[in-house]
This record gives sequence, structure tokens and C-alpha cells, in this order.
Amino acid sequence: MTDKKKILLLTRPICPPWDEGSKNFAYTLAKHASDFEIHILTCAENGDSISTWRSNLHSNIICHDIYSSPKLDFVQKLRLLKFLWKFDDYDIIHSLFTPTKMNSCFLRLNLKKGAKIIQTVATLREDLYSEEDFKKILFSDLIITYSDYAKEKLEKMGFENVKRIYPGIDVNLYSPAPKNPELMKKFETSEDDFVINYAGEYVRLGDMDDVIASFSDLAKQQKNLKLHLAVRVKNQKDADKKKEIIKKLKKENVLERVAFIDDGSYTMEEIFNLADISIFPVRTMAGKFDIPLVVIEAMACGKPVIATNLERLKYFLNNENSILIPPGNREVLKQNILYLLNNPERRQDLAKKSMEYVRGNFDVMKIVKEYEEVYEKI
Repeated sequence: MTDKKKILLLTRPICPPWDEGSKNFAYTLAKHASDFEIHILTCAENGDSISTWRSNLHSNIICHDIYSSPKLDFVQKLRLLKFLWKFDDYDIIHSLFTPTKMNSCFLRLNLKKGAKIIQTVATLREDLYSEEDFKKILFSDLIITYSDYAKEKLEKMGFENVKRIYPGIDVNLYSPAPKNPELMKKFETSEDDFVINYAGEYVRLGDMDDVIASFSDLAKQQKNLKLHLAVRVKNQKDADKKKEIIKKLKKENVLERVAFIDDGSYTMEEIFNLADISIFPVRTMAGKFDIPLVVIEAMACGKPVIATNLERLKYFLNNENSILIPPGNREVLKQNILYLLNNPERRQDLAKKSMEYVRGNFDVMKIVKEYEEVYEKI
């Protein structure tokens, strides 16, 4: 492996649970970029670095067990600092952290000279940072954005070293498949149900009340509707919101028509394939990846998507591959859910077009090749 370029992927701890976009992608990238010596930052589960997922790694991947927890808390950041001070034998250092003032300052002070630096930017926090802030926190030899939306924004600020590479998903994994009978039983879902999937967030995206109010109204009219809330509880605010939602659903007498899918005993492709449609009626994208993986994963599984026509979403969603509605408009959301319920041919047409679009643009093997070209040329 001595003749291969050495690439260090700077990420959160790469280890189970696989519930965070940037570390998940780093793991996938490492597995497939076999022409390079890839170094990943991991943690030992229960003190043991031997596990099933590691056994599937190729010999070009070097694991560094620098973390002691899957969560990137202050202690883990100190462990990363110690590691960066100790090791510097890399050709390329590729950061997949969302850039902030703190972590950019941290990296600038501790990255050794000589290596080329790449920053992959999943989203621009325009709600937090000014143009001058971005000129300080984006300091690498090459900036890679997830979207043309972010690329255009940075170029307008004067950045010239920007390239867009979409996030990648495994289109063989995320593809249409039969419903899992065990999960159907667990979530009390039958073949006769028309299942609406929502895989957003309880608080941050501002749309949970829209989802619940719209479903509650529809469920009283359409007895075969079911709502799957594949939403993780990330913090206390989410926990409080979940309790509030349960109270609302009880009051509307539709709680038994809603499945809360948040215990991790499933894979997301199984959840998407239980559904008939997927909705993403967000009011804001602040802090969310420019291209939410849950949207393209649902599309890859052949699920028609209803989403809001926010500016950054329209860079990859359009009226050909999805249904776009104004944010916060519950009546239009309900109308389009009913439209898809009553028009199976339109559902099939959207499913076909969305799958073709995702396979043509987000296939992880295509994305890996684009990163390999970057690594080779930089």
C-alpha cells in the first residue's frame, strides 16, 4: 500500500449506530475507494475493535480507534486533537465535519502542513454565519458542496475552488422490495392500509404540526390511512414534542393509526418499503443537509414524494420527479395526499421517474468515482 495516496477522513466516530449522514458516507467511501490508502477514525465497541462491520473492510482501510464513544462530545474532540498532533503522514486530509467557527479554528491550528486539505460541506449555515464568517471557516484547497445551491452561493462570495459532488446512496440497497411481514405486524400495518411515511424531525424542520394536523383531518375521512413517523428523538425538545403529538393524536382519536418508528430495530430501506408515499413538507432547512438523504432514499425505493418548494430543495426536486407544495399550506398537503391515494397510475409514474433520477445522479458508486478523481488530481 506504500505506493497509494494516504487519505485521512476527518469525521465523527465511524461505528454503529449508522444514523448520521456524514459518517455513514465516509464509511461507504472508504469501502469503495480501493485505489487509495484510507484512514478512518473509529471507536472500539465495548473495548473491542473486532466487530462484524470491520470484518467487511478491505485491506486498504486503516482504522484508528481514537474515540471512546460514538458521540462526538468534548472528550472525543480532545482525543481527535491529540491524534492530529501525533500523526501527520497523509497526502490528503478530507474533513466531512459541517464547518463551524470552532471546528475550523481547531482544524487550522492542528492540521500539519504538506497535506492537501478538502472540506466537504453538506450545508451552508446561512442562518448563523455571514459572508465574512464563511471566508474564515472555509480554508481548504478544495471545497466540495452537496448541492449546486451551496456552490452558487459560495461562488457569489468569491470562492473559486468549489466543486459540487452529490451525496451518494446504495441504490441496490435502497430499491423497491416487498414489505417486511414482521415489521408490518410490529407497526400494526396491513396490506389494505395506505401508508404515509414521514422521516423528518420533531422540532428543527418546523413541519411536525402540519404533518399531524393534516393526517388527523384525513384519517377521519379515509379509514385506510396510516402514518409512519420514522423520526428519531435526538434531544429533550424532541422528547417533549413527541409527548405533545401523542396528546394531540389521542384528542383527535387517531393515535392508533400512527406508528412511532424510533427504536432502531429496522433498516430505513425496510421502512420506506412499508409505505405508499413519503412526505417532506418542511418549513425550514436551517441546519439540515442541502439534500436530505431520507428524500432521495425514499425516491430510490420507488416512493412518490411530496415536499415543499423551498429554494434549496428545488435544486434537485421538480414537478417531474416529485410533487412540490408551498410550505405551511396544510390544505394543499392534504389535497395532494388524497390525489396520490386516488390515482395509482400517477403514483407509478412518479415512482418510475424518481427512481431513474436518483439512480442517474446519486448512485454511490458514481459518487465514489468522482471523489477518486478529486483525490487523484488534487
